[in-house]
Amino acid sequence: MTPGYQLRAFVLFVKDMAASRKFYESVLGQEVAMDHGLNVGYKSGLALWQQDYALAVIHGKKTRPRKGNDLEVYFESAQVDEAFEAVRACGAPIIHEIREQPWGQRVFRFRDPDGFALEIGEPMDALVRRLKDNGMAEDAIAARTTLPIDMIRALLS
Repeated sequence: MTPGYQLRAFVLFVKDMAASRKFYESVLGQEVAMDHGLNVGYKSGLALWQQDYALAVIHGKKTRPRKGNDLEVYFESAQVDEAFEAVRACGAPIIHEIREQPWGQRVFRFRDPDGFALEIGEPMDALVRRLKDNGMAEDAIAARTTLPIDMIRALLS
């Protein structure tokens, strides 16, 4: 039997720790759980490592070629509109403004100071309540969101 592993954190290697900390703490409201200077962990499970230090520790070198944009960090907020305005106000590059995904969730995407793609979306329970408030029946909500009907009912109770 394969042991069960639990995700405890995910780490972004950042070029400028001060700029990244300012962005994640001021714009995205991340709260520091541990601060080791070159490695900062947040209560959400996100961690930042100073890139050159992390690469030296992990790979024994200071640089690594960057490959593609195959990573996205996902956050949720019940205040998607306010979050979008805060991100836009800080000057972060916007990938796309708020749009509704095929399953109905309102999200927007942008880049952090190191170019990582970030997404902020409304929580799924808020989506379910919004669809219900707009007159959608529970079975239609389940079909639209692909969430099981039992979960829809639990979220609405």
